[in-house]
Amino acid sequence: MTRRTLWSWIVCGGLGASAGWGCGGDTGSACTPGTEACECYGNGTCNPGLTCYSGVCVDASAESTGEEGPSDTSNTEDGDATGDGDGDGDSATTGDGDGDGDGDSATTGDGDGDGDGDSATTGDGDTTGDGDSATTGDGDTTGDGDTTGDGDGDGDSATTGDGDGDGDATGDGDGDGDCTLADIFSQAEWDAMFLHKDDSVCFGSIYTYQGMLTAAQAYPTFACEGSEEVRRRELAAFLGQISHETTGGWATAPDGPYAWGLCFIEEVGCAGGGCTQYCDAGNTTYPCAPGKTYHGRGAMQLSWNYNYGQAAAALGVDILANPDLVATDSALATQTALWFWMTEQLPKPSAHDVMVGNWTPTAADISLGRLPGFGMTTNIINGGLECGFATPAAVEDRVGFFERYAMILSTTTGSNLYCDQMASY
Repeated sequence: MTRRTLWSWIVCGGLGASAGWGCGGDTGSACTPGTEACECYGNGTCNPGLTCYSGVCVDASAESTGEEGPSDTSNTEDGDATGDGDGDGDSATTGDGDGDGDGDSATTGDGDGDGDGDSATTGDGDTTGDGDSATTGDGDTTGDGDTTGDGDGDGDSATTGDGDGDGDATGDGDGDGDCTLADIFSQAEWDAMFLHKDDSVCFGSIYTYQGMLTAAQAYPTFACEGSEEVRRRELAAFLGQISHETTGGWATAPDGPYAWGLCFIEEVGCAGGGCTQYCDAGNTTYPCAPGKTYHGRGAMQLSWNYNYGQAAAALGVDILANPDLVATDSALATQTALWFWMTEQLPKPSAHDVMVGNWTPTAADISLGRLPGFGMTTNIINGGLECGFATPAAVEDRVGFFERYAMILSTTTGSNLYCDQMASY
């Protein structure tokens, strides 16, 4: 008890009652109002040196300011500020229901009274003293500062409810801040795009959805920069370009000409080793291997020994010595195309940078009509034969594939689809 409570108990609840001291209205005839242990004057005052407490004059020096504990203002005679009857001096003001003397500062009925000083003000459900700053009901309040409501305490910046708690904004669940192609591209969409690659008249069985996903792991920014619309657009652009390079379609083909992408794995007529014209014998950095040819293979129809050599160095697979791997390995068949797509080859930017907005054309580029968009990727790939003049059928084919895939992927194509007004490199 405090001194004040002790004195009140002595006067009114203990000794005073048996000694005949005045308490409230029962003062006794021998007690003079305003004197010590007697009732206060009618105006609530006492003689000098005394103070009126609960209707009784007491020695002012006996009052306490709480050096033995918090002063009880509840008048419940238990030393408890919440009326729970446990005498703990609990400072909770909302009926915490435990009376544990914890001084819990929660003001919304946290239900534990653990003295943690939890600062949550929205009913976080644990009040563990974590100081959780979340104000949106994240469900963990573990002191993590999580503000996204995912309940994992990771500080995840994702705003779309990824639910993985890895600090990753893309929802793949690996915690490294990157994303995966599978986030925006499904097996069903792959199948809808490439309706005829496995037909008996085609040679595209080497191309698979899983091979595509595996290939993309070597280039983690592919289809992983920008908004989801931009990501899907880049994917549609890449698939459109490789579909043109490997198409088996024609104007009146079943399901239309743009359903026949990835029909071929090697340049037509070159599988037997007869296409020896793609060897630059003067290139000593990436010399041609004896008995090998460097005709078009894979999704981008990689050609020439110097391109095979550069891709080999980038991918860590010696396709310069063994170029046939590009036509027999599902991942390499697409990975070589991604290498070409993702790699800047000055003065050309990378097709990737063009499609995601990383490339800003110079004043000279603008004067030559080179502007960001799908048409610029065509200029990068084959501008010398297809750009800077009236649109040829090859460009129409590229655009047709791109538009179909953009529709399947539920994205937009953007502007500058053609390159007829662009100077080639």
